Amino acid sequence: MILEDKYDVIVVGGGHAGCEAAHAAATLGSKVLLITQNLETIARMSCNPAMGGVAKGQIIREIDALGGMSGIITDASSIQFRMLNKSKGPAMWSPRAQCDRKLFEKEWRLALENNKNIDFWQDTVEKLIIEKKTVKGLVTKMGIEIHGKSIVLCNGTFLNGIIHLGQKNYKGGRAAEPSAEGITKQLIELGFTHGRMKTGTPPRLDGRTIDYSKTEEQFGDEKPVSFSFMTKNPIGKQHSCFITYTSPEVHAILKEGFEDSPMFSGRISGTGPRYCPSIEDKIERFSSKDRHQLFIEPEGKDTIEIYLNGFSTSLPEEVQLKALRQIKGLEKVKMFRAGYAIEYDYFPPTQLKHTLETKLIKNLFFTGQINGTTGYEEAAAQGLMAGINAHQNTISKEEFILTRSDAYIGVLIDDLITKGTEEPYRMFTSRAEFRLLLRQDNADIRLTKKGYSLGLASKERLEKLLVKETQTKKVIKFLETQSVDLKTINPILEKHNSAILTQKVKFKSIVLRPHITINDLLAIKELSDYLEKAEFSPDAIEQAEIEIKYGGYLSKEKESAEKLIRLEDIKISTDVEFDKLHSISTEGRQKLKLIQPKTIGQASRISGVSPSDINVLLIYLGR
Repeated sequence: MILEDKYDVIVVGGGHAGCEAAHAAATLGSKVLLITQNLETIARMSCNPAMGGVAKGQIIREIDALGGMSGIITDASSIQFRMLNKSKGPAMWSPRAQCDRKLFEKEWRLALENNKNIDFWQDTVEKLIIEKKTVKGLVTKMGIEIHGKSIVLCNGTFLNGIIHLGQKNYKGGRAAEPSAEGITKQLIELGFTHGRMKTGTPPRLDGRTIDYSKTEEQFGDEKPVSFSFMTKNPIGKQHSCFITYTSPEVHAILKEGFEDSPMFSGRISGTGPRYCPSIEDKIERFSSKDRHQLFIEPEGKDTIEIYLNGFSTSLPEEVQLKALRQIKGLEKVKMFRAGYAIEYDYFPPTQLKHTLETKLIKNLFFTGQINGTTGYEEAAAQGLMAGINAHQNTISKEEFILTRSDAYIGVLIDDLITKGTEEPYRMFTSRAEFRLLLRQDNADIRLTKKGYSLGLASKERLEKLLVKETQTKKVIKFLETQSVDLKTINPILEKHNSAILTQKVKFKSIVLRPHITINDLLAIKELSDYLEKAEFSPDAIEQAEIEIKYGGYLSKEKESAEKLIRLEDIKISTDVEFDKLHSISTEGRQKLKLIQPKTIGQASRISGVSPSDINVLLIYLGR
C-alpha cells in the first residue's frame, strides 16, 4: 500500500480551510490525510497577502482562541500590523496584518508537517465512494482508492474553474493551476443542488517601476499587537503600504474595454462578490464617483512584487496596463501578471447541518468557497469547525457547534445554512446581533475553555487565559475601591478637556468618562505603581477598561443573547412534517421543509418564515 488502509479524516484541498481542518482533526487525535493538487501551494494566498480586517480579524482571533493556527501563522509572517477602527468603539476594533506570502505558506507547511497525525498526498480527487448514503472514501485521478471515515471537501475555486481574461478563457482553478472536474457531476447525481460564482484578482506589479513619492504612505501601528493570544513578541520591523487613486481618465480607458469584458458580455454566468467588486464593476455601479482608492501592498519583505488592492479586473491585458499608467505613481509601471476573473462551482450551504456535514451524505463535510463564501478568514473558520466535527464523527462524540452569541464563526455558519447565499458571502460586523459581546479582545474569554475541553486548545493557552481573567478582576476591583486625589487628577482632566472634580471620586468614575483611558491616568503614581508591581498584562488592563466603560451596554446585550438562547433551546424534532402544518404560510412550509431547522431560533431566522409561522410552530410543539 502507498498510503494507510483507512484514514479517520481525509481533507481534500490545501487552502486555508483545508489547513485548519487537517490541523484540527489531527491535533484532536484523528489520523488525517491531506490531499491536494500541488503540495507546493499549500496555504497559498491566492489574492491579497493579508489576514484580518473588519469582522475578519475577529474571526482569526476566534480561531486562535479555540486552538487553531491562522493567528500564529499570521504573526510569524506579518510585515505590517494595524488595528482598524480604533476611533470607534471596541466592538468595531479589527486587527489586520499584511503578510509575507511565501513565509505564510512556509509556516503553514511546517506546522502541518510537525503534526505526526497528518499524511500528505499530491493528486486530484475525481470521485467519492458512497455506500448507503455514507461517504467511505475517494478515488484520485491517478486511480488510487483511499478509504476514510470522514471526508472534508475544501475545493476553493477549483471545481470546474474557468479563468477569464478579456475575450479569452481557459480551464483553471488558479493562475497556472488546473481545475478539478468530476466531483460536481457526481454530487448533482447524488441530489445536491449547485450554482456558479465568480471572483477576481488584481494585476501584480513590478515595485521597481512605481514612483512612491506620488502616493500616500500608510504606516503600521506605532505599538503593534499580535494576532494570536499566544504570540509573545509583536511584529518587529514593519513595511509600509501606499495609497493612490483612480481618476476620470483611468475610468475612460477602462470603459473602452467594457465590450471585451467577460462580466458585461455575459460570458460569466456566476455571481461576483458585492463587497469586493472588480474595478469595472465599481465604475459601472458607482458612476457618480470620479475616483476610487487603491492600496499598493508589498507581497513580501524580500520581493519587489506588488499587489494592487482595489483593482480586481478581467479586462484585456493591454487595457489593464494602459489604465494603470494613468494612475499617480504608476505612470511607468510594469506588470508581472495581469488581473483575471475566475468562475467556479459552489453548492448552496442550506444543504448542510450546523456541523458543516451534508444532510444528504453522512460524514461528508463542505467548507470554504464550495459553500459560497469568499475570504481566507471565512474559509479557515469553516475548515476548523469541519475538522473538529469530522473528528467527533469518527469517535461518535457530541457535535461541536458555536451559536450566534458565542462567536462570529457561529454567525457565519448559521447565516450560511439557515439563509443560504446567492452571492459570495463575506463577514461584516453588521451581520452579528451581539457584536458588542463578540469583540476581538475577548475571543479567548469566550472560546478558549471550549477549545480546551475539546482537546484542541493547549493547557498553556488555558493557563494564560486564567491569568488574564484574574488580573482583569483585580484591576476592576482597584478602580472601584480606590479614590483619586483632586490635585493629581484635575490637571489630567483639564488636559483632556474634561470637567474638573470638586470632591474625591473612585478611579472607576474617571474611567467611565468617554475620552479618558486608563493609560491617561498612569501619571497618577498610586495607579501606575499598583499596575507595575503586579505586572498586569496590557490585555488585562484593556479588558478591565472595556468592562467598566461599556458595562451597562454589555449587560443589556447579554440579556438579549439569553433571550435568543431560550429560543435555541426549544428543539424541533426531525419527525415534524411541515407539509401538514397548513396554518403556516405556503412559503413558510416550503422553507421549513428545505432547511429543516433544529430549533425555533433557527426557524425564526429563515427568510420567508413569518412571526405568525413561528407562533404556529410553538403551539404545535406545546409551547
